[in-house]
Amino acid sequence: MSALKVERSMTGLNCWEFKKCGREPGGAKTSELGKCPSASETRVDGINNGKNGGRVCWAIAGTLCGGKVQGSYAQKFLNCMECEFYKSVVHEEHGNLAEFATVLKRLT
Repeated sequence: MSALKVERSMTGLNCWEFKKCGREPGGAKTSELGKCPSASETRVDGINNGKNGGRVCWAIAGTLCGGKVQGSYAQKFLNCMECEFYKSVVHEEHGNLAEFATVLKRLT
């Protein structure tokens, strides 16, 4: 499969689909690792065209990265900026991500 086809097939995915972590509701690893907070965070549903927190996972505390639970937005954001999923959302949204203040306001 060409790189272009792979890129197109990954467009618009939520983090759990992109990462294939199995922590979405009904996912294969929810009994072992629990349900991901991004998958169940309804206050940010629709932001960046995602389901629940699926396209703003960097703003949601308690998500997994590298097999470890991450902390608050402030603690994890610098690491998230290096994440391939974060970079893909920035690219797909043409840099027009929902403003962070808007996302964080919905979460508080």
